[in-house]
Amino acid sequence: MGREFELSKEVELEASPETVWDAIATGPGIDSWFMGPHQVEPRLGGKMSIDLGDFHEESTITAWDPPQRFAYQTEPGPDGTFHAMEYLVEGREGGSTVLRFVHNGFLSDEWGSEYESQTSHGWDMYLHTLGQYVKYFPGRPGTYVFLQTPETTDAWDKLLAGLGLEEPYAPGDSVHLTLDGLPPIDGVVDFAVPGFRELLGIRGTEGLYRFHGGGASIGLGHHAFGEPHAEAWQDWAKRTF
Repeated sequence: MGREFELSKEVELEASPETVWDAIATGPGIDSWFMGPHQVEPRLGGKMSIDLGDFHEESTITAWDPPQRFAYQTEPGPDGTFHAMEYLVEGREGGSTVLRFVHNGFLSDEWGSEYESQTSHGWDMYLHTLGQYVKYFPGRPGTYVFLQTPETTDAWDKLLAGLGLEEPYAPGDSVHLTLDGLPPIDGVVDFAVPGFRELLGIRGTEGLYRFHGGGASIGLGHHAFGEPHAEAWQDWAKRTF
């Protein structure tokens, strides 16, 4: 049978409440740190949607109080499943902001794997990416670039080799990679969980590059603040894996 769940997080962000609001409650803002593309109707009761490849999801905005509170809930599925997100924004002296985030809902009969995906490090990475966005790329709309690498053995080892990284790696480590026809990307590791070979974040001068693993294929979910260069990333994935 299904199960209810609730997950709460709190992060301090180096940005004003207004900057954070634009990042969490507008389509271009959400696309710059979460997934995309999003469409947001800016009002209580407004609609919100995401279209990512074959995936489409619609939600209703259940709280709209800029720049303090934003919440929405997905349309319930045939089995009663839904997800609800709430963001509470509080400014602090010195210009920073505390963001309190709550994700709750109802999971299907296959709740075991779903619950694991909701309560693992996934939201830690997304909220960290939000912090990196509002600190290093505030107000710059990002293009979300998603692709899945070819399946292979030792996918995570090949990813690290392609990035020029060796274990143990940690935030602050330098990264250098080359995409055909483009200037080299020099960046730093900005997100890593010791011993957890499934999530990795790289910050460059023109993008936030995210890698999601755990199996025979690696998902690339990048936020590009210059040209997205999706074809160049596809070529890189084919060469690397």
